[in-house]
Amino acid sequence: MKIIDLRSDTVTRPTPEMKKAMCDAPLGDDVFGEDPTVNRLEKMAAGKTGKEAALFTPSGTMSNLLSVLSQTRPGDEIILGSEAHILWYEVGGASAVGGVVMRAVPNQPDGTIYLADIKDAIRGSNLHFPPTRLICLENTHNRCGGAVLSPSYTAGVANLARMRGIKVHLDGARLFNACVALGVSAKELCQGMDTVSFCLSKGLSAPAGSLLCSDQETINRARKFRKMLGGGMRQAGVLAACGIVALETMIERLALDHAMAKTLAEGLFDIDNHTLDKQIVQTNIVIFNPPFGLGADEFLEQAKQAGLLFTMGSHGRVRAVCHHDLSEADIQTALRRIAAMKKA
Repeated sequence: MKIIDLRSDTVTRPTPEMKKAMCDAPLGDDVFGEDPTVNRLEKMAAGKTGKEAALFTPSGTMSNLLSVLSQTRPGDEIILGSEAHILWYEVGGASAVGGVVMRAVPNQPDGTIYLADIKDAIRGSNLHFPPTRLICLENTHNRCGGAVLSPSYTAGVANLARMRGIKVHLDGARLFNACVALGVSAKELCQGMDTVSFCLSKGLSAPAGSLLCSDQETINRARKFRKMLGGGMRQAGVLAACGIVALETMIERLALDHAMAKTLAEGLFDIDNHTLDKQIVQTNIVIFNPPFGLGADEFLEQAKQAGLLFTMGSHGRVRAVCHHDLSEADIQTALRRIAAMKKA
């Protein structure tokens, strides 16, 4: 029985072209700024996001943390959504390492935070308050089912922040999924953002790596913090080479992952219309209620026995993620196996 892995787009394996690029990549010591392949990748990332400079890091978690460290001081406060990846899945690094207070305000189901809620959360000048230094957004939004933030929304947050002298970070782990879903460029989605991170190792199928993009001064600070955290990877061009291939060849095909996610959502709805609202699936993430009245843990175990791998989603639901290593045939097989669980 074939195992169909819907746990995450992080399970993707590098393409043959990536493996060849790893072998052929010219290398140097990146800590000294001498790896030509890393330098090329960073230049590409800066260009795509419309920023002055970029920094290659081992992971999206590190990129997000470097953004916080390079734009705040211990004792500052950052504002982020109640469902933010930085809040839920990054081991509290912003507080533990950066010494900042994370103030969570409610995310709406579409991944946005009401501008009025952000405005109310911004601290006034008061001896008793930690100063608000940074607002963190997420696009696409993981725990909100891969929801996409529009350029007009992010522009509204950026304008509010600018009026109050606050920076904005965009956790764009799946930034290019948002670009494909909206039909806009990364540069447009990143406009007004002071820092932007995006991952190479999710839907773009590279084996590892993330980019942090910003102005040169902020990237210089982030580079020093990267070294402090142990992120100087020396001949990192073997990984950066995969990132270059990813940016050159893997973005447009993300539409196929989105199409598979819609097929999965529609099939789940047909099996049990209590599972989800199939209209809300925008990208490659499907978060659904377990069918047949099952609890999430029970469903995950039964699915595993049927050769299907999922993860726990937000609020007791199940998460499925479509990616390069799956096909439409795999999705149809998964739906047949789920439907058979009811009969069992």
